[in-house]
Amino acid sequence: MIVGIPKEIKNNENRVSMTPSGVYELTKRGHKVYVQHTAGINSGFPDEEYSKAGAEILSTIEEVYARSEMIVKVKEPIACEYPLVRKGQLLFTYFHFASERALTEAMIQSGSVCLAYETVLDKQHTLPLLIPMSEVAGRMSVQEGARFLEKPQGGKGILLGGVPGVKPAKVLVLGGGIVGTNAALIAAGAGADVTICDISLPRLRYLSEIMPRNVRTLFSTAHNIEKELPDTDLIIGAVLIPGAKAPHLITREMLKRMKPGTVMVDVAIDQGGCFETSHPTTHADPVYEVDGIIHYCVANIPGAVPYTSTLALTNATMPYVLKLADFGWEKACRGDEGLAAGLNIIYGDIVFPAVGEAFGLPYKIWK
Repeated sequence: MIVGIPKEIKNNENRVSMTPSGVYELTKRGHKVYVQHTAGINSGFPDEEYSKAGAEILSTIEEVYARSEMIVKVKEPIACEYPLVRKGQLLFTYFHFASERALTEAMIQSGSVCLAYETVLDKQHTLPLLIPMSEVAGRMSVQEGARFLEKPQGGKGILLGGVPGVKPAKVLVLGGGIVGTNAALIAAGAGADVTICDISLPRLRYLSEIMPRNVRTLFSTAHNIEKELPDTDLIIGAVLIPGAKAPHLITREMLKRMKPGTVMVDVAIDQGGCFETSHPTTHADPVYEVDGIIHYCVANIPGAVPYTSTLALTNATMPYVLKLADFGWEKACRGDEGLAAGLNIIYGDIVFPAVGEAFGLPYKIWK
């Protein structure tokens, strides 16, 4: 198969979808790999390393799309890439369709095959391609939240862990999955007073067993969340419904219960955000204020640490990339139900129900 690795062009997206090591695994199996010039440079991988691994370096993104049967990316194509996607071409990347109608309609019109990292399942029915970036995003959400709690950044001027004689910051984590667990661990490690919410009692029991003593668990209801808001300094939104739009757990009305300078980090922004007042931001302009509350809603948080993120992502995606390259998407998906769960759009048809339901569009079940 001919595999293309374009350079990511989303704002401040510094990751690349494959390391030279991953390219070598493909080329030694007889596959052709095209890598766009400087695609890996911001992750610490120069063109020379890709060439040594057997890739051919192409000058432009247009060449990569035009010559490749499968495009492997990190983030979804943006508007200027839509015309480059060809009928029948396989795209393997994070899509998060349910939060972006324009992208969904563009990929339908392209006639391509869209296989989304974020809905691929493993044998335990977890999300193996979402987990590594969720781990990074969860850890970074606290790091960024702590930064914007600083007074020069518009926050309350509170140190996350406090100091002897001064209480630490209070952190509320909404969602006890991979993002929330990692956020809670980092916040607790910094010495904060942490509360983590979830709607699953078994998950809360598990978290109460593994978390440090400065982490409390709370069953997630609107009432319980509202009671926490007046004294909370940093809120991490970490809710996920795979492939579907995130629910709004904090409304604009609830902002009135918070003190000015409170920071909210919406890690669910890729799926539409779990705060009513959220809208996507970038690393270049990461925050905005609504009713005195600081909102951090960067849609590609792991892109700020591309070396770590690229290695973690390639570790997870390569077994699937190799399977797709060796067998083609259809045979690979028929032999692997978890990989088939990643299929979102095929030849103009939505095949992932949550995407169709998000926009009231028809969908089919692929068999």
